[in-house]
Amino acid sequence: MKIVVFGGGTGLSILIRGLKKYTKDISAVVTVADNGGGSGVLREDLGMLPPGDMRNCITALADIEPTMIKLLQHRFKDGYLTGQSFGNLFIAAMYEIFGDYEHALKEIGSIFRLSGKVLPMTLQDTQLKAYLSNGDCILGEKDIPEYVSMSNSYIDKVTLVPEICKPLDETINDINDADIIILGPGSLYTSVIPNILVSDIPKLIIQSKATVFYICNVMTQPGETDDFDVVDHVNAIIKHSSRNLIDYVIANDELISDDLIQNYKYKGARQVLIDEDQKKKLEEINIKVISSNFIDIRKNYIRHNAEKIGKVLFNYVNEKNNLGRSGVCETINQNNE
Repeated sequence: MKIVVFGGGTGLSILIRGLKKYTKDISAVVTVADNGGGSGVLREDLGMLPPGDMRNCITALADIEPTMIKLLQHRFKDGYLTGQSFGNLFIAAMYEIFGDYEHALKEIGSIFRLSGKVLPMTLQDTQLKAYLSNGDCILGEKDIPEYVSMSNSYIDKVTLVPEICKPLDETINDINDADIIILGPGSLYTSVIPNILVSDIPKLIIQSKATVFYICNVMTQPGETDDFDVVDHVNAIIKHSSRNLIDYVIANDELISDDLIQNYKYKGARQVLIDEDQKKKLEEINIKVISSNFIDIRKNYIRHNAEKIGKVLFNYVNEKNNLGRSGVCETINQNNE
């Protein structure tokens, strides 16, 4: 089962940590339009791509001792390096040693025995620009959600700057060879959609033999997806790509108690739940829905149950081989009940 996953942030790394239990052929294509935090500092100082999301995916795919995982994720607490992670510095060092990201990431993959590979969505220096419903325009990923919240507006569209950014040849080859392509989970406008703004990516996905799954977020994100339901998430992706991009949506249908989401509510987030009306709307545009309890709560953090999603995808491939594409969705839903 060859899987290509597009995304960024914590959601992507959690997902691929679950997927690697079912396959060792994962290509994680990671957003590199972020400009905040320790990654933003290295990006500005060294002229390199922001390494943070790549570091998280490398850590998730790595087959190394727990102590080494802790080392990669360690953030310095004092001095000039305060807030910076060792993993970011390691990627920066490998980039300087080998002179380009493609070579550096291959060497990193060998060192950490990755269950697949991690690829930046583009090798070009790119920023994210958001156009808001009130006519304002914001440049820079780190400033978009806060500005949207303060302006009492919403995101109408995002673009890359420069608008034409080329994907890696390796990404193109992996899309052509994939059995499954996954969009998300992750911040909709700043982690998921930027990947499909890279030149020709939607066309390549549609033309591939792969089945395309969108894993919808389980919570809204203040400043990005306030009051969004599953259909709103899907429509935003379609608006930035094509109506034919997505074959299946994986969405949560389990209500979480108020006690467990109190902190999220305080920050302005709420649950994203699929219901029968939304399923009908998606089916009308030829998108099938796989719904179940896909929630995993650890230390009061609400995340996707990555292992369960991995099992869904594994079952899909098996059922597709046995039944053909028709009838697969119903079988998978029965397996999840």
